[in-house]
Amino acid sequence: MIIADTGFWLALLNRRDHWHSRAKEVMSQLEEPLITTLPVITEAAYMLSQKSGLDKSIELMEDAHQGRFDIVEIRREHFDRMAILMCQYADLPMDLADASLLILAEKLGHGRILSTDQCDFQAYRWKNRHPFA
Repeated sequence: MIIADTGFWLALLNRRDHWHSRAKEVMSQLEEPLITTLPVITEAAYMLSQKSGLDKSIELMEDAHQGRFDIVEIRREHFDRMAILMCQYADLPMDLADASLLILAEKLGHGRILSTDQCDFQAYRWKNRHPFA
């Protein structure tokens, strides 16, 4: 499974996004399913509705409903770790969606990610030592 960040969803669903063509190309070549978290979907749906209109936000939710990607549940016990991560990376800063993806990488045991945010994801380390790729 490959982790999908907010920026990937924005690029994929917004034709005016600088990364749209590349996101479509990557999506057409994927041989593994995508996985993300609810904070990422929440952030992406909000940003899509602001940038591209409600239709694109609804399209993302329909894709989720159809099972076109998996969504990992963030549980109560994850919030303490996410708060620690957000403090650790406060200089970037790290938001809740990004913190949830570090939790997901730790759960999956890998950091293979689709993101347009190379700066932050090159700095983040899951399990405090492993880089995203």
